[in-house]
Amino acid sequence: ARFMTLATKEAGKSLSNSISEVREAIDFCRYYAEQTRSLFIEPKILPGPTGERNSVHLRGRGVFVCISPWNFPLAIFLGEVTAALAAGNTVVAKPAPQTSLIATAAVELLYQAGFPRDVVQLVPGSGSLGGTLIEDPRIAGVIFTGSTEVAKNIQRAQAEKKGAITTFIAETGGQNAMIVDSSALPEQVVTDVINSAFDSAGQRCSALRVLYLQDDIAGEVINMLIGAMDELQIGDPMIVDTDIGPVIDQDAKSVLVEHIDQLKKAGKLLHEVTLDDSSKAGTFVAPTLFELDHVDELEREVFGPVLHIIRFEAQKLDQVINEINSSGYGLTFGIHSRIQETVDYVTQNIRAGNLYVNRNTVGAVVGVQPFGGEGLSGTGPKAGGPYYLPRLATERVISVDTTASGGNTSLMTLAQD
Repeated sequence: ARFMTLATKEAGKSLSNSISEVREAIDFCRYYAEQTRSLFIEPKILPGPTGERNSVHLRGRGVFVCISPWNFPLAIFLGEVTAALAAGNTVVAKPAPQTSLIATAAVELLYQAGFPRDVVQLVPGSGSLGGTLIEDPRIAGVIFTGSTEVAKNIQRAQAEKKGAITTFIAETGGQNAMIVDSSALPEQVVTDVINSAFDSAGQRCSALRVLYLQDDIAGEVINMLIGAMDELQIGDPMIVDTDIGPVIDQDAKSVLVEHIDQLKKAGKLLHEVTLDDSSKAGTFVAPTLFELDHVDELEREVFGPVLHIIRFEAQKLDQVINEINSSGYGLTFGIHSRIQETVDYVTQNIRAGNLYVNRNTVGAVVGVQPFGGEGLSGTGPKAGGPYYLPRLATERVISVDTTASGGNTSLMTLAQD
């Protein structure tokens, strides 16, 4: 209950999102603990000739700086920190300044669980503090979740600093798209689009930003979307019936309002939910729907409850795929179609880290749907997946000439035919 309250009070999450936040944080802790047991406790014995024993050992790299965002202030924060710890490293954790209270509570819990204070250090502060940390030559690696621009700045800083080459894992944003063809079920599409675009006030890295609708069903789906948007409850996230709370702060709201006003002036508005009086104060942003002619009209990722629709003709599916890939982002993607050939073709040609078929594009589950993008959306490996911890470790191979100490004794235990 403490972490749920902090997630709601500090990050503006709805109560249902706060429950999911705590659950995901627990999943990360359990998953990485299990990965440690299977990967780090015993070395992996490698094949080789008789008279020689070869083994590969995973060891921690050193000190990792973990820089986490405000939109998942507990789950991503603990996911980064516990992964680095599980791989045998020490951690300097730098949470987003907007959500330092919940990060503090999480680190206090790690201390209570037995982690020494000199193994995990919390360093709250502004973005400039993160820059100072990553430039320190004692840092062996950086785990970062945030914007593509900041990720590139970190890369440059790492390349220019003295000392060893450092490890860098980045999970950044995406111009996430969904394609809906005429065979899709409109009711299911609307449910999944509403959830993908507007849940968490659209403040998810995986949130849907661009919806491609085939001409044949576009009008029907748009009308249904507008109706569903008007059913959303926007307001105080501490109220259990609230679907959408505020965006994180006034700066975020200002960026969103500027984008919305710009597209309104261009005549692109399809619908904007009306906020009640209680939501007109603070940092609430109404869920808004626009129609564009081309994805190039979006100059950057719009991190909030704003969805952009583009219509397409069935014979121009390849053009749509090329448009999506040309953005350079590759985080999440969705396809709604009941034609298996179409599903196979699209999923084989779209460049994205997480692809979803006939469902929403948010809510990746640790260990089940490892999460992370490619291109401008991140470096990989995927958080909550089997290749994450090894990236945080060094590999050391030990080769032993067993003949020097009497030969390969394991041969004596071979079963007789």
